[in-house]
Amino acid sequence: MHKLATLTTLTALSLGAFQGAAATELTVSTWAGPNHGVNTIVWPTWGKWVEDATEGRVTVNVVHDMGPPNAQMELIADGVADVTWLFHGLMPGRFELTKLPELPTFEEFSSEAASVAYWRTHNEHFAEAGEHRGVEVIGVGVHGPGSLFLNESIDSLDDLDGKRVRIGGGVMGDISNALALTGVALPPASTYEAATQGVIDGAMLTLEGLKSFRLAEVLPYTVQMPGGFYRGSFSLVINPDTWASLSDEDREAIEEVSGEKLSRLFGYMMDVVDVRGIEFAKEQGNTFVELPAGEIERFQQMAAELPDAWKAAAAEKGVDGEAAEGYFYEQLEAAEGEAGLSADEVIDPEA
Repeated sequence: MHKLATLTTLTALSLGAFQGAAATELTVSTWAGPNHGVNTIVWPTWGKWVEDATEGRVTVNVVHDMGPPNAQMELIADGVADVTWLFHGLMPGRFELTKLPELPTFEEFSSEAASVAYWRTHNEHFAEAGEHRGVEVIGVGVHGPGSLFLNESIDSLDDLDGKRVRIGGGVMGDISNALALTGVALPPASTYEAATQGVIDGAMLTLEGLKSFRLAEVLPYTVQMPGGFYRGSFSLVINPDTWASLSDEDREAIEEVSGEKLSRLFGYMMDVVDVRGIEFAKEQGNTFVELPAGEIERFQQMAAELPDAWKAAAAEKGVDGEAAEGYFYEQLEAAEGEAGLSADEVIDPEA
């Protein structure tokens, strides 16, 4: 009886050890500062969703500074990390289809709705084009209205001529050229230092950057355009071998909390942090510059050719740009009318 009890105990301990060893930890490589919304809201929330959905069989470990933003796709493709988020504008020449949600629309809509519409459009029109070859896409995202942060105020678009402004690629670069800016390619995290040292006169970024990258402290004037000068396109990706190594049950469970749901979470986060960015800027005494109606019309004319240029680029990828654009805006309208995420569904330390 003593031997049997001992054997039973050892067997139970061995099974427990085996089950513990069988658990999978996904390493998430992340960039931007630790206080950025993707790191305080998106990854913690998705990590909990994944752990709950897989009943603890899969967990998420977020690691900062594994590489610069423009190296993230390579890190995942090479298996250095399992999951990351990409800003497509930092990889020029590879991503063209992803510029669709970046185009200026002069319409107000939430990042949450835009991200949902983008996910649906990606699946319907873009996935087979293979721009994300080497990784598996588990979500996409669109940031809020892109703005201009400046070290001095302007009265017209002509005042921007020659100003050295941080840009990050994508449609942002096209807008910079249209405005006759001198674009300076910098990752967001380097913008504060560049502004402090006088290397740049301003920056193109989303409103959340006023707080998360502390730009309100060094660039006290914010110039906005209805709907934004541009938007920004992101994807959340996983290493294909990691994905394939998961059991069918766990893949299905993670799919349930990724895809459209993860895309919605990313957009929700962007909406929340934009509001906080504006509030922070106002606390700093920043000025929000409203351009005259005539200047807004001028910018509309400057940007008028961008959609057709994008459709031509899409055609080279074998994608019907006209159909994709129509589908995106159709889904955007639909998503705006749908119930979004609520604060009690996410982890948000500032809520």
